[in-house]
This record gives sequence, structure tokens and C-alpha cells, in this order.
Amino acid sequence: QVQLVESGGGLVQAGGSLRLFCSASERTFSSYAVGWFRQAPGKEREFVVAISLSGRSTYYADSMKGRVTISRDNAKNTVYLQMNSLKPDDTAVYSCAAGNPRDYTKDYDYWGQGTQVTVSS
Repeated sequence: QVQLVESGGGLVQAGGSLRLFCSASERTFSSYAVGWFRQAPGKEREFVVAISLSGRSTYYADSMKGRVTISRDNAKNTVYLQMNSLKPDDTAVYSCAAGNPRDYTKDYDYWGQGTQVTVSS
């Protein structure tokens, strides 16, 4: 069982940046792809970006493409999500997930609790 903990969320003004962290409890973290998702109030959960086991491949949703960068350090069991040029519409709870999905936009096995990102106008 992999436990995931997100951190780095907070309140930021529009146009600002945040760096989110997804930390795992297990050394086997390097055996999993990791995805970031977000859920705004009253909306369904939305795929944002994913990274392969090795970190060589990344997959971006159109919603934040060009404004976010995902990376990972398997030695530290951590995946990073750098978010720039944030907009009020980016306000949501951001969660990371790990697994070996056939589809990088869904079907992950392990989920974190999420971290709140609030973008003020």
C-alpha cells in the first residue's frame, strides 16, 4: 500500500506560481506512474498531468498545458508540480495518484488527500 501526501498548496494571486509536492511512503514509488488531478467545488475531478515511472514521458491535459511542469525524483520518492501564471479558475483541490494505469488520465490505484490551491483575482 502506497501512501501519498500532497503539500505546497495555498493562496496565491492571479499570475502567481506554486510548486506542489507529492511524497510517497514507499521506495517502490519508482514503480508507479503518477498523475495530478484537481477538483473544483461543484465540478468533477479533472486530470491535469501525468509522468511515467522513469520520468522520461509526460502527459498534459489541455486545461493547464504550457503553465504546468511535472517532474519526479525517485530517490526522494517525490513528484513535483510547478504551476505558473495561475488563474482564479485554477482554484481547486489538487491530488496526486500513483499506479500503472492503461490510461494516464484515470485508473490509478493510490490517491492522496489533496492540497487546496486558491487563486485570488
